[in-house]
Amino acid sequence: MDLRLIGKVALVAAASKGLGRAIAEELAAEGASLVLCARGEDVLQETCAAIAAGTGVPVLGVPANVAEPADVARVVQAALERFGRIDILVTNAGGPPAGTFDTLSPAIWEAATHLLLTSVVELTRAVLPGMKERGWGRILNVTSIAAKQPVENLMLSNSLRAAVTGMARTLANEVAPFGVTVNNILPGYTRTERVVGLAEATAARENTSAAAVTERWEAGIPMRRLGEPREFAALAAFLCSERASYITGTSIPVDGGWIRSLL
Repeated sequence: MDLRLIGKVALVAAASKGLGRAIAEELAAEGASLVLCARGEDVLQETCAAIAAGTGVPVLGVPANVAEPADVARVVQAALERFGRIDILVTNAGGPPAGTFDTLSPAIWEAATHLLLTSVVELTRAVLPGMKERGWGRILNVTSIAAKQPVENLMLSNSLRAAVTGMARTLANEVAPFGVTVNNILPGYTRTERVVGLAEATAARENTSAAAVTERWEAGIPMRRLGEPREFAALAAFLCSERASYITGTSIPVDGGWIRSLL
């Protein structure tokens, strides 16, 4: 399937590893030029070089913390200076700390809000005017299965991913007449460093092993395994493409069947 992404410019946040990198690789394989940001400069530049060498597309890496509005503005400005526009925005950020309500301080709540919600608002605010002016755009938010079915011990993610979902669903209707789509993609238990860390944190809390925790998660997934980043990235690339022009306002899980709801 030709996704018609050749010549498009995609900004992918938190793209040096994990799901962000997998999405960047998939978009590059389809011919999109890339602007990637992440906090760790060394790993980011290694990722940019690897993708550029493997696909031949232009890749710009900009070290940034998307929780900081000034960093968001700097990334977007660098993208515009290099490519002149941003056609595709993939918002993404590392997960907040695990914990229950009683264990999370006001400072932790504030930091998580900046990371998960404010970052999406500021990135969207920066790129949306150009998309509307050109009559084409794709905004894709990487959230979590926690937005549809709360995950134990993930108070922050359960709360703030739902906030992003509400914002995106409302925005989708506002910008649909301009040819801009807004969707959310919900990763389930996927083989990333984040999930490994969650397994270790859960194991420490329960006085068991990370392997035992992972096995328990897999038992609750109808496919009986963790997902792979490339499986997640395949849907992300489609939703960012010309072929997905009539899909907007959706929240689609990639979870092996973990979510039990009908919708």
